[in-house]
Amino acid sequence: MAALPSGLLGSLDPTSDRAVFRQIADQLREAIDKGRFKEGAKLPSEAELVEHFGVSRMTVRNSLSILQSEGLTSSEHGRGVFVRPRPPVRRLASDRFARRHREQGKSAFTVEAEAAGSRPEVDSLEVREERSTPDISARLGSVRKVLARRRRYLLDGKPVEYAVSYLPLDIARGTPIAEPNPGPGGIYARLEELGHRLDHFEEDVRARMPAPDEVKTLRLASGVPVIQLVRTAYDTEGRAVEVCDTVMAADAYVLSYQLPAT
Repeated sequence: MAALPSGLLGSLDPTSDRAVFRQIADQLREAIDKGRFKEGAKLPSEAELVEHFGVSRMTVRNSLSILQSEGLTSSEHGRGVFVRPRPPVRRLASDRFARRHREQGKSAFTVEAEAAGSRPEVDSLEVREERSTPDISARLGSVRKVLARRRRYLLDGKPVEYAVSYLPLDIARGTPIAEPNPGPGGIYARLEELGHRLDHFEEDVRARMPAPDEVKTLRLASGVPVIQLVRTAYDTEGRAVEVCDTVMAADAYVLSYQLPAT
């Protein structure tokens, strides 16, 4: 078996009190961070790592398990271990809901996908009336029932986001918003056509580990966290007209915010 290229990985430090499998994981992580292994690249095989470091196969597997738990790599049965891609989409909060996009018939997700050079899709769409939860009710001004729009977003066929929009029934019932396809520009364009001109948004953002159903829905690899973003949209009269609860795969997005200097 051929030796690994010189400089790709270093050697173990026998004087260190750090466990051998963690030293190996450290070296592989550093090689990924410094670009020696590019996104999508295959890491050396278990056999190559065993020979290079002079350790057991179980030690190597423990090292690779650390990288996978950190979301840096993914394992493909029969093929090997690969470096996971970094976030492909920059989610720019100050621009994604700009009115000019709606006037062009584009949703925020479509704009971001096009900027990233990716193909956007929406599936698992469900629209129904339901009783509001206490949190959603409070955000929407004590409404009892809402129209809920659930959908999953994909980039190039890969699930990256699951979102549920809640709208007061007195606004949404019997309008295109209650249809599976609300039309060009999405529900925000329809809200403005109904006289609810959007004024501003408030967003609550937190990172957490995913629930089991979110792992399944977003097809998350082990160790990949999610970003939960709850956004409330207000019209020019100060009324909350929509709450959107979104869960995003953290390895699919970079959240970007432009803040005023004063």
